[in-house]
Amino acid sequence: MKIKILIPIYNDWQSVSKLIDKINDLSINPEFQISIIIINDASNYDRQDDEKNLDNIDSIKILNMKKNQGHSRCIATGLKYIYEKDDFDYVIPMDGDGEDRPEEIKEFIDQIKDSNGKPIVGERIKRSENFFFKTCYQIHKLITLTFTGKSIKYGNYTCLPKSTVEKMINEKATWNSFSGALSKIENDLFAVPSIRGSRYFGPSKMSFFNLLNHSLSIISVFRKTVLIRSALFIVFYILLIKSNATLITSIPLILLLVMVYLVSNLALRENMEEFNSSLKNIGDINKIK
Repeated sequence: MKIKILIPIYNDWQSVSKLIDKINDLSINPEFQISIIIINDASNYDRQDDEKNLDNIDSIKILNMKKNQGHSRCIATGLKYIYEKDDFDYVIPMDGDGEDRPEEIKEFIDQIKDSNGKPIVGERIKRSENFFFKTCYQIHKLITLTFTGKSIKYGNYTCLPKSTVEKMINEKATWNSFSGALSKIENDLFAVPSIRGSRYFGPSKMSFFNLLNHSLSIISVFRKTVLIRSALFIVFYILLIKSNATLITSIPLILLLVMVYLVSNLALRENMEEFNSSLKNIGDINKIK
């Protein structure tokens, strides 16, 4: 069985090098053939060439993007490339900095036979960030559930069968939000526990602003549901405060309207034409194994 590990990267070559070593050191059943595809998001400095003994990895390719397009779109481009240009059974998208722990790859692969062809998702049970970030993350999950009806406890660290990859590359929401698109197209997921690890080198790139953008991008995939639930909330809330309307009691309405505006703008990122032509952004391909 052929497993493709898809890793988007921007400049973080040192971390990816360490990640590849750790993947190579995994004790994976030899019936699974492991290959790595790195999406280089137009990094502004080159990786260091180093000799590695990678007996347990079948091949490594680096797809070099002509222009920077962001984490989600790199994954979308990688999925499209693998589906159209490669031979595979499952794809595992993961971060290249150590926050997606490589030892959990073995858990994904071990669960393939029990999953009955369902997508396998790494459901976060523990995170490594500070208290403020963890609190914001819990708020993000609550808001997502409230306005979309979806409880999304996973990110891009998943194990997708070929049938799901086909659905993903034909869903325009994939160009905007990986986890939002997956939740939209697949209702039956096989969850395994996942612990968010720590970066190998340097501080986490997931700032408060990035988390906010990530959260709103997921919500924007379900904008019709968001608009309906927002309208119902506005009507209910106005009836609730009509006898005591002040600037302070209006703050929830203002915040909700701002959220609806931002979600509507982010929804415009869903561009199937751009997604279909995304492989044209690949400048060249380096085969390093």
